[in-house]
Amino acid sequence: MKTSNLGYPRIGAHRELKRACETYWSGKTSLGDLLETGKRIRKENWMLQHEKGIDLIPSNDFSFYDQVLDTTLMVGAVPKRYFDVKESQGNLMDLYFAMARGYQKEEMDVIAMEMTKWFDTNYHYIVPEFEKDQEFGLLSTKIIDEFNEAKALGIQTKPVLLGPVTYLLLGKEKEDGFHRLNLLPKLLPVYHILLEKLVEAGATWIQLDEPILATDLTAGEQEAITKVYQEIAEKFPSLKILLASYFEGFGDNLDTVLSLPVCAIHLDLKRSLGLLDKVLVSGKLAKNTSLSLGVIDGRNVWKNDFAHSLGYIRKAKKQLGEDRIIISPSCSLLHVPNDLDLETHGKTLPKEVKDWMAFAKQKLEELQSLKTLAGIPEYSSYHLFKDNLASMEKRKDSTRIHRPKVKQRVKHLNESDFRRTSPFEKRKVLQAAHLKLPLFPTTTIGSFPQTPEVRQARSLFKKGSLDGQEYVEFLKKETAKAISFQEEIGLDVPVHGEFERNDMVEYFGEQLEGFAFTQNGWVQSYGSRCVKPPIIFGDVSRPKPMTVFWTAFAQSLTEKPVKGMLTGPVTILQWSFVRDDQARSITCNQIALAILDEVVDLEKAGIQIIQVDEPAIREGLPLRKKNWKAYLDWAIGAFKLSTSGVEDSTQIHTHMCYSEFNDIIKDIADMDADVITIECSRSQMELLDAFSEFDYPNDIGPGVYDIHSPRVPSSDEILELLKKAQNVLPASKLWVNPDCGLKTRGWKETKEALKTMVSAARQMRDTVEHPSH
Repeated sequence: MKTSNLGYPRIGAHRELKRACETYWSGKTSLGDLLETGKRIRKENWMLQHEKGIDLIPSNDFSFYDQVLDTTLMVGAVPKRYFDVKESQGNLMDLYFAMARGYQKEEMDVIAMEMTKWFDTNYHYIVPEFEKDQEFGLLSTKIIDEFNEAKALGIQTKPVLLGPVTYLLLGKEKEDGFHRLNLLPKLLPVYHILLEKLVEAGATWIQLDEPILATDLTAGEQEAITKVYQEIAEKFPSLKILLASYFEGFGDNLDTVLSLPVCAIHLDLKRSLGLLDKVLVSGKLAKNTSLSLGVIDGRNVWKNDFAHSLGYIRKAKKQLGEDRIIISPSCSLLHVPNDLDLETHGKTLPKEVKDWMAFAKQKLEELQSLKTLAGIPEYSSYHLFKDNLASMEKRKDSTRIHRPKVKQRVKHLNESDFRRTSPFEKRKVLQAAHLKLPLFPTTTIGSFPQTPEVRQARSLFKKGSLDGQEYVEFLKKETAKAISFQEEIGLDVPVHGEFERNDMVEYFGEQLEGFAFTQNGWVQSYGSRCVKPPIIFGDVSRPKPMTVFWTAFAQSLTEKPVKGMLTGPVTILQWSFVRDDQARSITCNQIALAILDEVVDLEKAGIQIIQVDEPAIREGLPLRKKNWKAYLDWAIGAFKLSTSGVEDSTQIHTHMCYSEFNDIIKDIADMDADVITIECSRSQMELLDAFSEFDYPNDIGPGVYDIHSPRVPSSDEILELLKKAQNVLPASKLWVNPDCGLKTRGWKETKEALKTMVSAARQMRDTVEHPSH
C-alpha cells in the first residue's frame, strides 16, 4: 500500500513567495532572488513530504502564479499581443507575469489575460486564449527542470501535469468558427515530447490532472479523453500514469474513466461519498489498475475521521489487495493552510478547537497514520486510532458549537423574510427621488489601497503597541482623506475605504460568534494574493454592530450618499472553512440573519445605499447541473434574507467578480438587488451578453477597468467599454465602476484610474443628454 500527495501549498509557511514576487514586481529585487526563493520553497516541501514518509511526492505542483498559466507557457500558447514583451524582455518569467498582470512600460501597454475561478474553489486561474490557427510548441521545460531538481536532492518525485483535455476546455476561443477541443491534435505532440523527456530523466510515475471529468461532458469530450490516454499508453508503455480528478465524482463519465489504460485512478471520496462503491460494483476496473483513495479532505481543515477512512480502505483492500491501494488527500493541499504547529495563540485559536483540525503538514501525518493502521488487523485498540476517536467525540459533544437561540431563529423563518416589500420598478422611483443621482453614476466597489502605513498600524494595534484611541484617530484620518479625494474628483457615491478591515471575510468573522481564526492560516487565492479564511466551527450570530461606526463617520464628512459595505452570507460561507457537521444551507442562513441585523442597523444610522457583496455565488455552484437548483434555492434565498429587511427607498447593491452568468442569469435576477456590479473589463464586456439576452430588469455596473493589473487605463479605453455596455443596456440602467475593490493597488495608480473613470462617465452623460455632441 502506498501514500500519495496530489500537491502541496506553494506560498511557503510564512508567505515567502508572496513577498518574493511583490518585491520583484516592484523592482526592489532581482529575478535571481525570486528564482532562489522558489527553489528554497520547493526543497522545503519535498524534504517535508519525504520525512513524513509519502511514497509518491509531487513535483511541478509549485508555481510562481498559477498552474494553468504554467501550462500555457509550457505549450507555447502565448497570445499574440505579448509577442513584443517576449521579444523585449528576453526571459520567460517577465512574459509569464505580463500575461498574468498586464504590462505597461517602455512604450508598451498590454492588458492581462482573463482570470476566473478554478472549478468551485476560491482559487483563480488565468484563462487560456485560443485562435483558430493556434500553434503549440514546447516553450518552458519547468516540469522537467523541477523533476531533476528534486532528483538532485535524492528524492524521486511524481511530476504533476494538467491534462490536455482539461487545459483546452478551461480556455476560451478568441474568434468564432471553431471549438478549442479541435486543437487537441496540435497540442498532444507537445505533451508527448514532455513525457518523453520525463522518461529520459528517470520519471516512473506521472500525475495527469483531468478535473474536467468532475463536470458534465459531451460524448465528444469523453472520446477526446479516451484518445489522449490510449495514445499515451501506446507511446509510453513503461510510464505509470495516475489519472487525477477531484472536487466531485465521475458521474456519467465513469465508464469512460474505467476504460482508460492508466496505472491508477484517483477518487475524491470527500466530495463523492458513494464513488468507491460505484467503482467496485461496476466490475469494470482493469485488473492491473490501482485506486488512489482520496480519504483526507484537501479542501477543509478538519481532522480526519480515521474510523470512516479506514472503512473505505478496508473495503477496497478486501476486493483489490493492498498493493493496488494508494492513500491520498482528496485533492491538492493547495487549498488548505500550511502548518497547524504555527498556531500558538490560544486566544485566536482556542486549544479545544485546534484539536479538531489538521493543516497540510498534519494531513501528511494523517496519511502515514492511516497507512500504519490499515496494516494492523485490530487497529481499534491502537493508540493512533484511540486518540483520533477521542478527538472526534470531544468535537461532537462540545458546548462551544451549539447555540439554541440561533437554531430557533433559523427554524422560525417564513416566506416573507425572503423578499423586499415592493417590486424593483416601484423601489427605483423612490430611490431616484431620494438619492438624486445623475445618469451613469460613478462609484467604487468598496476598498481603497491598504498602504504599508495602514497595515503597520493594524499590526501594531493587534500587538498592543498602539492603543485603541490612537488607532481610531489614525483610521479617521485615512477615512477622511479617502472621502476628500472622492469628493475632489466628483465620484457620485463614495465609500469609506475599509481601512479598518484586514479581509472582506475575516473582518466580519472576527466579530461574529461561532468563528475561530488563525495567525498563519494563509491560502493562495491568485498570484501573490493570499487570504486567511476564518473557521466556522459553531452556530453563528452577531453580538453587536460591525460596520456602523465607520460608515456613519464617513457619512458625516460628506453630503453625498456613502455606500455601506458588507460581505454577503454565501461569500462568508464559501470563503471560510465551514463546519462539516450540519448542512451548509443552515449555516448560511445563520450568517444571513447576522448580516440582516447589520443592514437594518446601517439603515437606522442614515445610510441610504448598502452593498452586500456576493462574489462567491457562482463559484459555489455544484459542478453538475442536476445539482444546481437545490444549491441556488438556498444560496439566493440567503442573500435575500440578508437584504430584505429595509425600506423601499434604501438601495441595495451587490458585487460579483470573475463569474460566468449566462447559465444562471435568471437566478442572479432573482436576488433582486437594486444594482449589481460585475467584472467586465478583462472580458471586454463579454459578460454583458448574458444580461442583454435575458433582459435583466435591475441596474448594472459593469467594471470598466481591471484592478488586478497595475496598469492605468486610458480614457478612450474606458469610453469604448462604456459604449459597448450602452449598446447592450439602456443608459438609465448603467453604473460606472472598477472591476473590484482597490485594496491591493497603490494610491498613485488608483487616483489616476478613478479620475479617468469619472471623466469618461461625464463624457457619456454629456453624449446622452446632448446627442449632438
